[in-house]
Amino acid sequence: QVQFVESGGALVQPGGSLRLSCVASGSNFYRYVAGWYRQAPGQQRELVVSIATSGVADHGRFTISRDSAKNTMSLQMNSLQVDDTAAYYCNTVPAQSEYWGQGTQVTVSS
Repeated sequence: QVQFVESGGALVQPGGSLRLSCVASGSNFYRYVAGWYRQAPGQQRELVVSIATSGVADHGRFTISRDSAKNTMSLQMNSLQVDDTAAYYCNTVPAQSEYWGQGTQVTVSS
């Protein structure tokens, strides 16, 4: 069983940057591929980026990092666009419905 707590969301202007953080509870986090998801108003939740093990993975504007020993994950988002506005969540990949946390809201607006 894993539980996730996300933080770091904010209101930012287009072109800005933001770093989201995720803390996982439970001793089995290291076993899972994990990722960041987002859900915009009126849309399905979608996987943004994922990472299998501890380290850093660059996906263009988004960079995901993970420290399995500390049960933490982060998402660095650069050059934010209005379309990036959403609630952001971390979860395993594929997602487990019982693991969803409260998410953290990112709003990109001028």
